[in-house]
Amino acid sequence: MKKLLILSALLLALAGCKGTPEVKVMARNVPERADDFVFENNLVAGRFYGEALEGNPTSPGIDIWVKLPGKLVADEWYKGAMEDPDYYHHNHGGKDCYKVAVSLGGGASAPMIGGKLCYPSTNYRSFEMLEESPDKVVFVLHYPAWQASETVSVSLDKKITVLPDSYFCDVEDTYKFTGAETLTIAAGVNRHPAQGTLVEERLGSGHYALWEHASDQSIEPEDGMLGVAVVVPDAGESFVTADGIHGICTREIRSGEAFCYSFGSCWSKGEVKDAAAWFNIVSKQK
Repeated sequence: MKKLLILSALLLALAGCKGTPEVKVMARNVPERADDFVFENNLVAGRFYGEALEGNPTSPGIDIWVKLPGKLVADEWYKGAMEDPDYYHHNHGGKDCYKVAVSLGGGASAPMIGGKLCYPSTNYRSFEMLEESPDKVVFVLHYPAWQASETVSVSLDKKITVLPDSYFCDVEDTYKFTGAETLTIAAGVNRHPAQGTLVEERLGSGHYALWEHASDQSIEPEDGMLGVAVVVPDAGESFVTADGIHGICTREIRSGEAFCYSFGSCWSKGEVKDAAAWFNIVSKQK
């Protein structure tokens, strides 16, 4: 009996050493803050705008949040925002210092018709969690049908996979449309020409990347640099839009065909210290 007790204690001790898996990813709807949908791994974080925020703004753009590598911070930041709405605009080991407004933000996509980006008429309206584990989350955001042009009606299901230890998230955008046989879809990044933030950029086959100063300094000065990028396999073209606002990569699709790409970001206060290091990461992502 004594030997059995010792063996049981040993097994419990070994089990305790293994512990529970470290949670390195998360994603959730945030009804307490204007229906945001937040996502995060141990290196990057960001959010999509929900119904309660429509008009302020109505935008498909990805609002990237910079952070130091390591722990998950989104829940802590949202909790702080319940008392101080500007909480996550202050530096708490990272912050929201990237301006989205009505744009693609840090890596969204949209149909491009006649050289113009045709944004959804609403923010995301519903979501599904497809997979949740300590090292992988997969979710889908649904954008109801909107009139992209006089003849083309479009809806979007945006599926995003978040894995740990990566500066990029994978996207599978399924556009369903009527009024056209094919549509050109553009994934891109806001270059913030009005703020004059751009320091360096890389434009190539299937990718666009930039290195810039913070574009939102309304709350406090920013002492770091941001890297942002999109990578689109089999892109037809990559270019800066005529108005200078976006760097984009495009591909033509049929209705119901997935438009697959990756978006990523980093902060110079973390492990990616300069433009050369960021552009190297983007090249490897390709």
